[in-house]
Amino acid sequence: MNDGELLEAHEKLLGRQPDDRAKYRLLPLVMLFVLSGCVLFAATYLNRYSGHFDRSIFNENLLPTGSGPVDLKPDPIALGRRMFNSGGACYSCHQPNGQGIPGAYPPLAGSEWVNGAGARVVRIVLDGLQGPVHVGGKTFGAAVMPAFGSSGFNWSDEQIAGVLSYVRQEWGNKSKPISTDEVAKIRALTADHKAWSEADLLGVK
Repeated sequence: MNDGELLEAHEKLLGRQPDDRAKYRLLPLVMLFVLSGCVLFAATYLNRYSGHFDRSIFNENLLPTGSGPVDLKPDPIALGRRMFNSGGACYSCHQPNGQGIPGAYPPLAGSEWVNGAGARVVRIVLDGLQGPVHVGGKTFGAAVMPAFGSSGFNWSDEQIAGVLSYVRQEWGNKSKPISTDEVAKIRALTADHKAWSEADLLGVK
């Protein structure tokens, strides 16, 4: 090969050649679009349903109002039902059906005490009841009603109001609920009071 032929061969090799390697596959492109769509969906979902990660938000469709934490109070009747059926509390003596135990623990269903003056039942739960008590024409007095106030189980005003509201509207009872303010007021009036007797309570209106 002479010099001219050698230069001609080099020019051909250095010239633009067709790119036979530029062959694209469809699958990677499809996967890229699918993953991008998943990322977009996840970001949109979190933005819509996270409540902006505000710890006061329990409703996934509720957005923060910017007015501070939301005070979400439980339903008093639901709270009362939970307290009534908690371990070592009311249901173990008065029974889940509110019928009590004959001769020992009086029934709550249809009880004139439960459906009577709220000031009485609040005092009973706060400070306890000792001695015989008459319910529905029958005498009960084999056991002592413990205090659930500060000197006993130390339930809060809200818990006592809830359990009283529950028993006053359960098992056919149709009495007015007890408010937290009522319990707080009586707690302040009867602080450190011993267990009540039936005679003492009959004087409470």
